Amino acid sequence: MNAILRPTLAVFTALTLLTGVVYPLVVTGVGQAAFPKEAAGSLILRDGKPVGSGLIGQNFSDPRHFWGRPSATGPQPYNAAASSGSNQGPLNPALTDAVKGRIQALRDADPGNTTPVPVDLVTASASGLDPHTSPAAALYQIPRVAKARGVDAAKLQALVAQHTEPPLFGFLGEPRVNVLRLNLALDAMQ
Repeated sequence: MNAILRPTLAVFTALTLLTGVVYPLVVTGVGQAAFPKEAAGSLILRDGKPVGSGLIGQNFSDPRHFWGRPSATGPQPYNAAASSGSNQGPLNPALTDAVKGRIQALRDADPGNTTPVPVDLVTASASGLDPHTSPAAALYQIPRVAKARGVDAAKLQALVAQHTEPPLFGFLGEPRVNVLRLNLALDAMQ
């Protein structure tokens, strides 16, 4: 029995140290050396202080700011500890009701805007944490933000264009706008 137990414990201990200590330390070290900003959470700083992450959306509800994609996380929006989608399919009445309510809220916030509402302003992302919105969603909000701030809409259009990121490698995904970065630039304008 001792002949079997001793090598088994030795292998168990060696593998535990290798996979539970050495490997995580190496991966963490390589990640911090190769991608220091990303490994630190892709923090966005204002005046040297973190105001958010470029990877996690924030809940903006002030009419003076651009609003991001709705979040399906609970109990509060953009809760990174509860990352998940609503798991509601297109035929689910709860999803239909939620989308109708979001459309109505957008219409109530900007009654004069009769253009079609971009889909990403009324549907949550799969993670519920998406920090980006489409350029169309940002452009849709310009009349409301311009009116609330007393700013020329052309300046806001230029700001949105300036903060529109191209698809990854030029062909993966769609153009997108990081809502936090856009709002920080908007606040810096005034």
